[in-house]
Amino acid sequence: MSEELRPRTRMIHAGTRRSAYAETSEALFLTQSFLYPNAETAEARFKGGNAEDEDAFIYSRYGNPTVAMFQDRIAALEGAEAAFATASGMAAVHSAVMCQLQAGDHVVASRALFGSSLFILETLCARYGIETTLVDGTDLDQWRGAFRKGTKVALIETPSNPTLEMIDIAAVAKLAHEVGARLIVDNVFATPLFQHPLALGADIVVYSATKHIDGQGRCLGGVILGSRQFIDEELEPFVKHTGPSISPFNAWVMLKGLETLPLRVNAQTDSAEQIANRIEGHRNLVRVLYPGLASHPQQALGRQQMERPGTMLALEISDGRAGAFRFLNALRIVGISNNLGDAKSLATHPATTTHQRLTEEARATLGITPGLIRLSVGLEDPEDLCADIEGALDQV
Repeated sequence: MSEELRPRTRMIHAGTRRSAYAETSEALFLTQSFLYPNAETAEARFKGGNAEDEDAFIYSRYGNPTVAMFQDRIAALEGAEAAFATASGMAAVHSAVMCQLQAGDHVVASRALFGSSLFILETLCARYGIETTLVDGTDLDQWRGAFRKGTKVALIETPSNPTLEMIDIAAVAKLAHEVGARLIVDNVFATPLFQHPLALGADIVVYSATKHIDGQGRCLGGVILGSRQFIDEELEPFVKHTGPSISPFNAWVMLKGLETLPLRVNAQTDSAEQIANRIEGHRNLVRVLYPGLASHPQQALGRQQMERPGTMLALEISDGRAGAFRFLNALRIVGISNNLGDAKSLATHPATTTHQRLTEEARATLGITPGLIRLSVGLEDPEDLCADIEGALDQV
């Protein structure tokens, strides 16, 4: 697939492998294993002797034609040399981090991370003798002070979940590289369309494909993107032998999701911008956090490294938890769910769901107040969404 083709074209055609039947829609190879024409071929494949043959598959935990199509297509979209798909977004984060660490290593990460990502760093890494330093991701002086000899990995998500904190990818990548560390960026809120971490200096990008890439609430999946050397030599052995590989069926669903990704995400962003501008200043709102608003603390950075501000908002409702619950319970179109990036608009209360395991002090440090709501804007008519959200705010 030519690199000159634009993203919308790549998302429909990149990575396609057609069988002898010349099917239009990508084939679903729902198989665990593969046959070999003879014992010598089986021996050669297990020794890696057929590495030059991209269709020399062994076992679907190692690789599968449908999975390979998804990996190749998302790599073409991201501008990465290679990709490896996983069973979930958290499998992608865990594998990307742990495949390159051992006891005695050091990790630096922004403190504004998804709760499960914090669990990996603070609990699992500590259990295996890996030290983690958490910093305010917006403060480059804290990054400078945290990096040291022995730092192997830096991890950020930008915009962050759920407070949409923006981190300067290029600046953090430069600091990481000065000590020989790699930068991993969780790019799920921005999507592959609106932010390009590899072009900004990041080494590895991870996605929960469960979110915008599927985009219709059907399947779990994740993907890790980076250099061919990293994927082949460090990540693949870890994933193959620990097992968090994506199912061929889920990879097929993600392939279908990529075909409509730009249409969906651009329409959702149109609505998110309209909602943010419409409700900002409502009497029952303390604040609206959205990268497209002039009131966002890092709006200038968002414009610099994102093409559009995305589909996600955070609303801080008056009267704390009680007000937030009244708001959620008054919604009629927007559903209450901890998922995001769906065609259906969804809202959640992070303090009691996705980030409930954090201490009250940790949540306060991250800006996750009792009144904070995370809103994922879907594909409903924006006027209907505005009316639903404004009506719920009036009930607070």
